[in-house]
Amino acid sequence: MNDDHFGAAALRRAVLQSWEASPTRFREDANAEEDLRLGGYRDRLLVELAQNAADAAGSGGVLRVRLVDRELRVANTGAPLTAEGVAALASLRASAKRETGTVGRFGVGFAAVLAVSDEPRVVSTSGGVVFSAERTREEAAKLPGPAEQLAQRGGEVPVLRLPWAIPGEPPEGFDTEVRLPLRPDVDAEALLASFTDQAADLLLALPALTEIRIGEQTWRREDLDADRLVVHGPTRSDRWLVHRASGMLSEAALAGLGVEARHATQWRVCWAVPMDEDGAPIPLAEDVLHAPTPTEERLSLPARLLASVPVEPDRRRVAASAATDAVLTFAAECYPSLVAKLAAEHRTALVPLPGFPRSNVDEKLRQGVHDRLRVSAWLPAAAGGVVAPLESRVLDYASPELVELLRDVVPHLLTAELADARHRRSLYALEVRRLGAAEIVEAVTGLQRPPSWWYRLYDALLPVAAGDPMAHEEFTALPVPLADGRTVSGVRDVLLSHRDADPDPATLLSTLDISGLRIAHPEATHPLLEKLGAHPAGPAELLDAPSLAEAVRSSVSDARAGVDVEPLATAVLRLVDSAQPRDWLGALALPDADGDYRRADELLLPDAVLLEVLDPEYIGEDAPLGVLDEDFASRWSPDLLRSVGVLDTFAVHVTEDPVEPDEDFPEIHQWWAEREAARPDDWPPARFVGIRDLDLVADDAWPAAIRLLVGQPETLRALREPDGYPAWWISRYALLAGHPPRHWRLPEAAELAGLYDPVPDLGLDDEQLRIAGVRTELAIEDADDAADLLDRLGDPDRAVHAGTALRAHRALADAVVSGVVDPAEINPPDMVRSVSGAVVSTGRAVVLDDPWMLGVLEAPLVIAGGSPDEFDAEALAELLDLPLTSEENTMQVVTPGRTQNWPEVGRVPAACELLGIAVPQGEVTLHDVLRVRASSGEQRVHWWVESTGRVHAERTPDGLGRALAWAAGAWPHRFALTALLADPEATTLLR
Repeated sequence: MNDDHFGAAALRRAVLQSWEASPTRFREDANAEEDLRLGGYRDRLLVELAQNAADAAGSGGVLRVRLVDRELRVANTGAPLTAEGVAALASLRASAKRETGTVGRFGVGFAAVLAVSDEPRVVSTSGGVVFSAERTREEAAKLPGPAEQLAQRGGEVPVLRLPWAIPGEPPEGFDTEVRLPLRPDVDAEALLASFTDQAADLLLALPALTEIRIGEQTWRREDLDADRLVVHGPTRSDRWLVHRASGMLSEAALAGLGVEARHATQWRVCWAVPMDEDGAPIPLAEDVLHAPTPTEERLSLPARLLASVPVEPDRRRVAASAATDAVLTFAAECYPSLVAKLAAEHRTALVPLPGFPRSNVDEKLRQGVHDRLRVSAWLPAAAGGVVAPLESRVLDYASPELVELLRDVVPHLLTAELADARHRRSLYALEVRRLGAAEIVEAVTGLQRPPSWWYRLYDALLPVAAGDPMAHEEFTALPVPLADGRTVSGVRDVLLSHRDADPDPATLLSTLDISGLRIAHPEATHPLLEKLGAHPAGPAELLDAPSLAEAVRSSVSDARAGVDVEPLATAVLRLVDSAQPRDWLGALALPDADGDYRRADELLLPDAVLLEVLDPEYIGEDAPLGVLDEDFASRWSPDLLRSVGVLDTFAVHVTEDPVEPDEDFPEIHQWWAEREAARPDDWPPARFVGIRDLDLVADDAWPAAIRLLVGQPETLRALREPDGYPAWWISRYALLAGHPPRHWRLPEAAELAGLYDPVPDLGLDDEQLRIAGVRTELAIEDADDAADLLDRLGDPDRAVHAGTALRAHRALADAVVSGVVDPAEINPPDMVRSVSGAVVSTGRAVVLDDPWMLGVLEAPLVIAGGSPDEFDAEALAELLDLPLTSEENTMQVVTPGRTQNWPEVGRVPAACELLGIAVPQGEVTLHDVLRVRASSGEQRVHWWVESTGRVHAERTPDGLGRALAWAAGAWPHRFALTALLADPEATTLLR
């Protein structure tokens, strides 16, 4: 064998000549090799050698790695070493592999061996070569220029530029072996361990290799079929689903590549995803792009991509180029084919979920894959076949029964399996339109299907409605087939047949033309309908049907238009006989004694007790009330007729949470306004209670009417309603002996004697009279009460006691202060009642607010409601339009006196101590005789207070006691102080 048939010597001479001619070339080669050794290929030893082995094998290749006396030996099957191969190994810029199916393209991958060895050797069946740092160093030292560069580089040389032919044979069964004596700093065992981590992935990435052996361990790829393979390792087997595709790159895509790269016109793509033993995919959380061996381009797709994308010389990064974009586009287009190879229930596992891309390549791939998945048909349709996410719909609920019913209703509906929650995020990412409750209702609205189909639909929707309140609400709009053959939208007004009822309500109403009355078809009646708001068609439910209520409300106008409404009245009365009455039943048209039809609540029973007290003028044709036809009344029980509103006695009307007065009640606005003014913070009331037809009572029948009202529990409760309208109205507008009840007083109400006359004997007991509003005490409820009381006080024909007048004036002042009475609403009286009991003209009278003025004023001219501490004199003066006594005080003290401090005045401290009041701290002027001068002359008084507040008193218990009480702010104790000043002993208080 020729030892140098690879031309190693010629290669060395050419390199050495280039170095000698240009020492700079030596430095460039050394730097370039150092960059590869320390940079791009620093940890790619097994990857690069495996790629070379795959290229050499073409298919069925075997790679073996072992350690022999600290020499790493990597053997492979396939094409042996050639002269072109040696030239490529010795060049940093050229490759011997130009076939489009090969992996390596740059002739630089072999530089990875320098990471572990300074003297790599390659032996093959065709010969061998060695590269040596030491021998290269010796050759470089012989050349002046490189020698100088060598010295500057500390002896570092480009190892792979100078090959030497060597003898040697690869191990049996292999065609080539790379032998790498390891440098002392290389941990051989750790190196082999790192190789074992890469073996399984390399068998997936390099289809030309079928087996890798590392030491005593073996990895083997088993191709089950074109789509499935298993990588068997020492401890486990990894299953993969793959999809491979290839094609030719266009000239435009290749235009930006180098000369050699442009020869690789074919693109190849392989998508691969791990699978479990049951055939389910195991999506990847994160990976790198394989080209086909690992790069550093991070990906976040669920499957691994192995693609023939152009890469940088160090094979770590994708080269930016039109070819790269084209291959990535082809890869995205192939992705749905990988997905479609999975079982239908597993396909969504390979949908990339929203997230931040890991790299620019990842971003392009994610977008491309997303776009292709959306428009490609791969999702299983309920009606068969596959559809694209862009045009598909999926139920919000995993219900096979519902999908079966809707598959021919909703185009491109997906299978029930895909409605499961585990598919939701993937389908959402692809913008698959969801079919929720509202969409289901919309889809089935307008359908014509037999009742049994609707029953099945309701049955399928029942668990959905039970578990989703929002769906429950949406389903209320579902269509419902009716017994009359129509299908209507909306459940809540539908009635469900109740076959056990006697009579059957549906039969009962079948002959009536009631617009809007909807009864479900028996074959479609399902429990869901009732849960959604439909009602069983029993008597109570029929009475609650809005359409029946509307028919009743319009029955009078229908009767007057010529419609025969008696069947409706008969049906309604039979329903009411089996159920509780409803408020609107009063509108039911019933025949009256005059041959016409009227509302039930405008009719009286022929023997109604109310007929005895109502004015006949208000009963009959064109009157507010009529009498029910006797023949019709005889067919029904009085209780049943009363339950629909026919009157027998007074009827109570209740309105909960009223917001405005009920116009059906007389004088209601007056009552409403008075009560609102009295309690503005608690108005409107929580409920309004009224008694009908009080204004229709005959004037002379009120005693009987009151007995009737009090004798019925319901009307009695209404009369006792606090601040209620019925009691208010009766007290003002009923007539007892020609006057309203509050015109009178009960005979035993002695405190009102003189002001109000006792009620005549009308056959009513005290309780009945009290409930009717006959007065039992002095009370002012409104301005009318106040005006009436002032008239009575000023009536000279009335004998009113002085005490009664005081209490009446006090009540009037309190009414003004509390706001019950506004003086502006009252006309001031011409005559008033004085403290003497006499009636005096308002032109001469004054209201007492300074009690010492009583010493100079005539009692018949003084108006008061008690002592100053008992009533508001200013309020009373405003109401009566009279001056106050304090406004008339222009008098002066004319007698001399001696001024002392209150604590120094005789028995004052002892008297105050006995009563437990504080002694005043001011002064008092004491007089033997106290006189004041008025316009009419001088007058003697017992005590006086000047307008400046100065207090005067005679040296008598009477004068001094009142002055002391005023000064001490203890006016109610004036009589006790007067007694104690005369006899300052505790026993005085006890007498």
